[in-house]
Amino acid sequence: MIPQFDLTRQYARIEGEIQAALAEVLRRGRFILGPELEALEQEVAAFCRVPHAVGVASGSDALRLALAASGIGPGDEVITSAFSFIASGTAILQAGARPVFVDIAPDTLNLDPRAVEAALTPRTRAIIAVHLFGLPAALEPLAGLASRRGLLLVEDAAQAFGAECAGRPVGGLGDAAALSFYPTKGLGAYGDAGMVLTRHPETAQRLRRLRNHGAAEKYDHVELGWNSRLDELQAAILRVKLRHVPEWIEARRRLAGAYQGRLAGLPLALPGDRPPARHVFHQYTVRTPRRDGLAKHLAALGIGTACHYPQPIPAQPALRALGYRPEACPEAWAASREVLSLPCFPELTAEEVETVARAIHTFFDQGAL
Repeated sequence: MIPQFDLTRQYARIEGEIQAALAEVLRRGRFILGPELEALEQEVAAFCRVPHAVGVASGSDALRLALAASGIGPGDEVITSAFSFIASGTAILQAGARPVFVDIAPDTLNLDPRAVEAALTPRTRAIIAVHLFGLPAALEPLAGLASRRGLLLVEDAAQAFGAECAGRPVGGLGDAAALSFYPTKGLGAYGDAGMVLTRHPETAQRLRRLRNHGAAEKYDHVELGWNSRLDELQAAILRVKLRHVPEWIEARRRLAGAYQGRLAGLPLALPGDRPPARHVFHQYTVRTPRRDGLAKHLAALGIGTACHYPQPIPAQPALRALGYRPEACPEAWAASREVLSLPCFPELTAEEVETVARAIHTFFDQGAL
């Protein structure tokens, strides 16, 4: 059996470090808004080269609070990708604004800047650029557009921790960025956790209030907020893992290179760098119109795959009332029928990659259904 993803292999390698970090938190007896979170915020800010990082309870909260702290609310429109995890859209609704979903570029699966510009209206206040599967979105044209039109640029970097655009880490290229530390992410907790990055001190200050019931000081609640705090145990785990992130990124990139070499020439669209963007391969996602048949073939051989995502955000039942049809974002709808994520995690072996590649060759060579 070759899993699509396996955290147990990672834990086996860092178990001693994790247990020591957790024991220190337990000895200290402080579990909320303590020194581990403060240190993690400083370390992540340094890693991403941004001045401010604010830990929150999840990546979804990071998006929602980034918008709220930036002043996005009722009457505003926020443009984002039609092809992403649902939180990229629901965070906009939860902030009280209206999501405007636009199409993707088929070669990157990220926002098409031309579609973004075509969707602008006088009510547009922000763009959420999703760095899907670990590949940065087209930040240079999107940042230029945001600057010219006086819009906020928010990065949804939930799947792209450590990725770069023009040599700069994602997360510090817009006005704010949302990170997810969901367990499967490149930097993952052992539960839910997230973080907001920002260049603006006033946004960071408000984020710290909003995550803690709107409190400027204890029992001094100056505005309505949420209970969205990244706890000390998860912060300690993340600090251990952060030290390993560079080596894990390089491992993923080696695996992607191996796949690229073995799968080239097959009727598959393969992911890769799109200069100036540097991919971190949170997912190694291929495209084929025969996606379902290929997934079934691999499953029969004990090889795990995943489909991220089987339908675009506006096709989700909870959002169908917005009235989007496939012809509004044809590339997003096409991608949802064709994408398939292969096994790709740092502890995957070269032999396992070769097994996956041989199985894929067999599928196409035999014309399997």
